[in-house]
Amino acid sequence: MNSRLKVVGVAAALTVVLAGCSQSTTADTATAPTVSSTTSSLPASSTATAQTPRLMSVNNFRDLAGPDGGYTTSDGRRVREGVLYRSNALATSDADAATLDALGVKAVYDLRTTAEIGKSPDRVPAGARYTHVNILGDAASGAVTSSVDLSTPESAAAVLTDANRRFVTDPAMRAQFATLLTDIATTDGPQLFHCTAGKDRAGWTSAVLLKIAGVDDATVMSNYLLTNEYSKDSIEATAAQVAAAKGEQAGAAMKVLMGVSPEFLQAGFDEISTNFGTFDNYLTSGLGLSADTITALNTKLTV
Repeated sequence: MNSRLKVVGVAAALTVVLAGCSQSTTADTATAPTVSSTTSSLPASSTATAQTPRLMSVNNFRDLAGPDGGYTTSDGRRVREGVLYRSNALATSDADAATLDALGVKAVYDLRTTAEIGKSPDRVPAGARYTHVNILGDAASGAVTSSVDLSTPESAAAVLTDANRRFVTDPAMRAQFATLLTDIATTDGPQLFHCTAGKDRAGWTSAVLLKIAGVDDATVMSNYLLTNEYSKDSIEATAAQVAAAKGEQAGAAMKVLMGVSPEFLQAGFDEISTNFGTFDNYLTSGLGLSADTITALNTKLTV
């Protein structure tokens, strides 16, 4: 990874970051634990793991509902299992593709840019409708007017923090998230959404959906941070490769880029407070969701 990457705005910077993350496929394959695609939890060191099939080729795939029958909501209900799945890109092996087929997924929402999809197209589960919802957009691709430093852990963290702010403040991104949420609300059957690493665009989508379901902020954050457990082997292997080639600081920066930290997601929540006052106002004024759509999402997500 170059120490200085010239891009336009945080959207383009994030595209560069994610392109780098997507290059970790070889490392991920080499270091993945030898397990089959079966229903299992993560090691005991993880305190909130979802009881969903573990996929070797798609390491950040999981049920949005969470563990132990689903996260509990503020009104005593639970998030419904088998309704929504979050994931990284669906470059699945034959065994993992069969596992996804068996889940009966009816819709897949690909949140990546056109360039990202071109490098690694989805293997769409049998019977599922594929929809491209380009959160970041392609307009900034190839443009060079500003410099974003990704050479240190601090500067790498700043890019991801700013990305979560832009998920809230950028009108074009808000429009794409609104399209995604509306489609999810009006589609029957199990559904899956993903980006490249399953942590930034998919992470923000997951947080919004869980809050709509009535899950408390601490649990929303816990779900967000599970990426660091699910993708641990890939993160460690890729960071080690970068460190060997570019030095320890570059390796540490890559580890930040491939993982998640509380301040990233919190930056988005803080922007909601600053720009819209409340989460409900963000949904209605920021995203333009109707009351019927919000109710439909809550009903779909909870039991």
